[in-house]
Amino acid sequence: MTDLELLNREQKEAVFHTEGPLLILAGAGSGKTRVLTYRMAHLIDECGVNPWNILAITFTNKAAGEMRERVDRIVGYGSESIWVSTFHSMCVRILRRHIDRLGFDQSFTIYDTEDQKTVMKDVCRRLQVDTKMYKERVLLNAVSHAKDEYVSPEEFRLNAQGDFRQEKIGQIYLEYQKELKKNNALDFDDLIVKTVELFQSCPDVLEYYQDRFRYIMVDEYQDTNTVQFKLVSILAKKYQNLCVVGDDDQSIYKFRGANIGNILNFEKNFPNTRVIKLEQNYRSTQNILDAANGVIHNNCRRKEKALWTENEKGEPIIFRHFQNAYEEAEYVAGEIRKKVQSQDAEYRDFAVLYRTNAQSRMFEEKFLLANIPYKIIGGVNFYSRKEIKDILAYLKTIDNGKDDLAVHRIINVPKRGIGAVTINKVQAYADSVNISFFEALESADRVPGIGKAILKIQPFVHLIHELRLKLADMTLEKLIREILDRTGYDRDLKEEGTEEADARLDNIGELVSKAVVYEEGAEHPRLSEFLEEVALVADIDSLEDQDNRVLLMTLHSAKGLEFPYVCMAGMEDGIFPSYMSIMAEDPVTEMEEERRLCYVGITRAMKELTLTAVRARMIRGENQYNQVSRFVREIPQELLGSKSVLPPEPKVFQAAENKAFTKAKEIFRTKTFDPQQFKVVKADHLDYKAGDRVAHVKFGEGTVLDITEGGRDYEVKVNFDRAGIKKMFASFAKLKKVESL
Repeated sequence: MTDLELLNREQKEAVFHTEGPLLILAGAGSGKTRVLTYRMAHLIDECGVNPWNILAITFTNKAAGEMRERVDRIVGYGSESIWVSTFHSMCVRILRRHIDRLGFDQSFTIYDTEDQKTVMKDVCRRLQVDTKMYKERVLLNAVSHAKDEYVSPEEFRLNAQGDFRQEKIGQIYLEYQKELKKNNALDFDDLIVKTVELFQSCPDVLEYYQDRFRYIMVDEYQDTNTVQFKLVSILAKKYQNLCVVGDDDQSIYKFRGANIGNILNFEKNFPNTRVIKLEQNYRSTQNILDAANGVIHNNCRRKEKALWTENEKGEPIIFRHFQNAYEEAEYVAGEIRKKVQSQDAEYRDFAVLYRTNAQSRMFEEKFLLANIPYKIIGGVNFYSRKEIKDILAYLKTIDNGKDDLAVHRIINVPKRGIGAVTINKVQAYADSVNISFFEALESADRVPGIGKAILKIQPFVHLIHELRLKLADMTLEKLIREILDRTGYDRDLKEEGTEEADARLDNIGELVSKAVVYEEGAEHPRLSEFLEEVALVADIDSLEDQDNRVLLMTLHSAKGLEFPYVCMAGMEDGIFPSYMSIMAEDPVTEMEEERRLCYVGITRAMKELTLTAVRARMIRGENQYNQVSRFVREIPQELLGSKSVLPPEPKVFQAAENKAFTKAKEIFRTKTFDPQQFKVVKADHLDYKAGDRVAHVKFGEGTVLDITEGGRDYEVKVNFDRAGIKKMFASFAKLKKVESL
């Protein structure tokens, strides 16, 4: 028998409502997992439902395991017959039995990311696709997105009519699927797509599973994509006993394909739906919940609800505004040490949340100096990130070239066509004459059997030599930018156009900022000294492993977690919400997603919430001046502590310029794709000079600080009134001189 005294009134309602569609709107910290497990127990113990007929779907194996354990504890005998699994593991079990009906062998292989890349490479080679124009990663992302939306290759090509690039991607998608079929393989997305296809083409198989799963429960429903919605809808169609649990206010994975419409339109898709709201929160103080409610109420596309608690009112929300990120990190580190030393808290009680991974660098350095143990969640330590290690390897090679490990790392990054066989020959020669690997590259003409590979090695050696010569007259900032430009490292990332690539660019920008700060503070800045300083900070692995550590993570990684003390850093417009969301084609939708992310961050805090912002943040080596985040201003001011002082609210300027920018993007999008459009054509002269006022379609008005004439184009440095200092190529920037009155 299940003890229902542990449940509140709304939770009990959700447990007892067993027949027909049910939407449980479960606010943050409202005990939704408890409701789901008790509901399964009630179905078995009180309603006499066979455990065999229950299906519970979660998003992660960890969540599935935890739910399984809870059900086992409550129900005991027979609970092992309940299917508790992720979408993907459920589909694998079904396909292993029936995929022969779709023309596959039941022993099909599931391809991982590396396997997918290999197949895509083969497809591109066979179709003679230029992988500089169509990057494999970008193509795989496009295919994955299509599958999330349940769009077949044929549909994709039909939708792309008139768009040359999309038509090409459609052709690649078709060939990619053919290749998978030939190899009797499925990729991760196919597992769900093929299960839907199976159900749609084989009514007898569908009926079997509809009868098998008479009671279906789906957790984190706000995170489902279109094809997952389709799968659940088909399975539940016969008996309609579908219970979904989710919170539209915590839908933050749009970039992964999540469709918030699935939860918002649930009642339309399933008539006679019972809606139950779980608004009582068991995690946070009332002040924290009021702050979260105050922010999220500014969203229009949501189900109305307001979190409340029987917990105490709690401490006011702390807001601190600093001059720069250095002061911000110093304050956070100081507050943590103060609380730990006074024995009010342990390190594990604290979490620092930020919008992008690049923001972790300053906190990592401060925590190391303050001897505060910490751990990065959902990512790697700043100096351990691939792109940072790559650029540092270039700097080490330029510095002395004796670090074989560094040279090995970058010899083919970005790809230069220097294969493993060539590298082994060079290394063997270096070992035989007792010289470094780079010295062997310098003498590559003496390496036995090197052949034509020397033509690929020499440009790399020349690049390193050239940058060494320039080092004496070049700042570290310029040196890093030169490496990025000459190697095409940042260009490749920009062309990739993915969230991951953008994050990597942000990290590189943060390394540039580090170099600028080092040079400003050093009496005689030297590359070797900079590398020594970085090495001291980067030696983080020497920290002994312990659980009692402050956690650093992005807001996305914080979902589902809770901490007594939470600090949300970088609360500035342009950082959070991100600049991309402010200037998006559909700013309303993007802003609502960012606001939901803010809501998730706030509701992670149990006892105390701190928000920090800075007046000037160094981004990619340049100071940017941003306003305090609009999300901070949306918190009712009476909730902020007496020391929390907000600067005056900025004038409204956004709407008109955002409109102009959107229109410009629409015009660009309607044109047929022509590679010639992107060819840089250097102007004979510019209509403006240093000191002139100019206007940019995206950044608004600003003052020209400097113009540098390069071989390919003019580089213009502009201090924009709103966006701060930006460097840009004249041919792309299309700046217009503003005539003074």
